[in-house]
Amino acid sequence: MSVETPFEPARFLTRVNGSDYLEVKWRLVWLRDQHPDATVETELVSHNENTAVFRARVAIPGAGSSTGWGSETAGDFRDYLEKAETKALGRALAALGFGTQFCPDFEFGAAVGRVVDAPVKVASQSRSSASASRQDAASVAAIGPDQPATQRQLRYLQAVAREAGLDGGALDERAVQEFGVQAAALSRRDASALIDLIQSRPNGSQLAS
Repeated sequence: MSVETPFEPARFLTRVNGSDYLEVKWRLVWLRDQHPDATVETELVSHNENTAVFRARVAIPGAGSSTGWGSETAGDFRDYLEKAETKALGRALAALGFGTQFCPDFEFGAAVGRVVDAPVKVASQSRSSASASRQDAASVAAIGPDQPATQRQLRYLQAVAREAGLDGGALDERAVQEFGVQAAALSRRDASALIDLIQSRPNGSQLAS
């Protein structure tokens, strides 16, 4: 008997301008894996002078919804209608947490490594991330510090690391240096401690005695 395993976004990452990026199609797979009853709606809001504007709405029953907007022109892509729809959908999914940590901040009009959904800056998520960190801290106290770190806690750790200029490899090195294991293997307590360490000492420098 086969056992279904949850979708692992890290297996489907690509590199864009030196950063990890999760394509919109894989964010949709991730959504359907976790919430098969979610609804996805897109609408062409306007189409004037070879410029298309789409609105996308993603709703998860009992777990919230989000709206994303996307625009493209014929000068950007030959299939600009499809690209605008994809951009809007990517933003809506990212707002619900599907791929948010894999939307690197890059120049959207760059000639190299251009993709069709816009980035989400870590700074713009600071309040919600801080709230998630507090909730994870409460979970540590309630369930036990030696339980494995939650996916939400690991996503926040990755966001904090990226904000501090640490890529995935550097984050793993820091985790091994501090706790003897890579980031994905951290306990809840150690993940929380590493978040605090990175925020206080981004480059691993020692505090003055």
